[in-house]
Amino acid sequence: MSTPLLAVRDLRVHFNLGHAGLMPWTAARTLKAVDGVSFTLSAGETLGIVGESGCGKSSLARALIGLNPITSGSVRLAGRELARLPAAEWRSLRAEMQMIFQDPLSSLNPRMTIGAIIAEPLRSLYPETPRASVKAEVERVMARVGLLPNVINRYPHEFSGGQCQRVGIARALIVKPKLIICDEPVSALDVSIQAQVINLLRDLQREEGLALIFIAHDLAVVKHISDRMLVMYLGRVMEEAASDALFAAPQHPYTRALLSAVLIPDPARERAKTIQILEGELPSPISPPSGCVFRTRCPIAEARCAALAPALEAHGANAGHMVACIRAG
Repeated sequence: MSTPLLAVRDLRVHFNLGHAGLMPWTAARTLKAVDGVSFTLSAGETLGIVGESGCGKSSLARALIGLNPITSGSVRLAGRELARLPAAEWRSLRAEMQMIFQDPLSSLNPRMTIGAIIAEPLRSLYPETPRASVKAEVERVMARVGLLPNVINRYPHEFSGGQCQRVGIARALIVKPKLIICDEPVSALDVSIQAQVINLLRDLQREEGLALIFIAHDLAVVKHISDRMLVMYLGRVMEEAASDALFAAPQHPYTRALLSAVLIPDPARERAKTIQILEGELPSPISPPSGCVFRTRCPIAEARCAALAPALEAHGANAGHMVACIRAG
């Protein structure tokens, strides 16, 4: 069996919040943003990560690329351990893993031209590259993402949100990474522009052999681009399966509730479907529920759910369909 491009084992990202207010006699609080996540990603594969706001998707993404400190666990990129790497060694791996951020405009430096923005990773990681070669490479990736060469000296505020996101994609692409983490890259864009950006990412993946981690709220969008999907809730993985299998037969009650909210493009089927509304609000990651973290909103929870924290295990005959629920299915 070949070594996966990315292997994550029992990853935890906890933030120490100190004492509540001006009360030093109280216990120190810890926010458990990511609490024991494991998965693998092969070269050329797309893993979609979905879940409500506050479930830890972005914290996970930022930890993978080194922007959030890792509390414990293992992250291996092409067999190399990334957790707690020295800064110098992290720098040598930057070209292999890049990130596209959620807000296309705020992720770009407003004082730099888009040519300089796109060239920055290349100049930073490969400072010996001749200026003419840098310019040629910038023009190449601009053309590849659909930006005309005559806009190379314009500034981010002169572009639409979709064009700014194309700049962000070009910036990630210029160092020829093996993996790109897309942290909700289309959530701030119009629906028609979302489709263009997603199709662009799919084309780039096919042509460049990229692996993608694609984070989004819209499950229909994630299904369109992903090979496998990871469903997160309160820092933990509830279900993992191939995209088609997850949509066809979701096994976790949280996944079923999320999928029931996805619009069906058939008016008759959309009117006939039953929407599963989750009662209550997302618990605080500072004091998550005992046992199964989803039990306080689960429609099929039992008394034993408060004592048992279900492991993510294969369900049924499909070994690739993993569920963290004692009543899976």
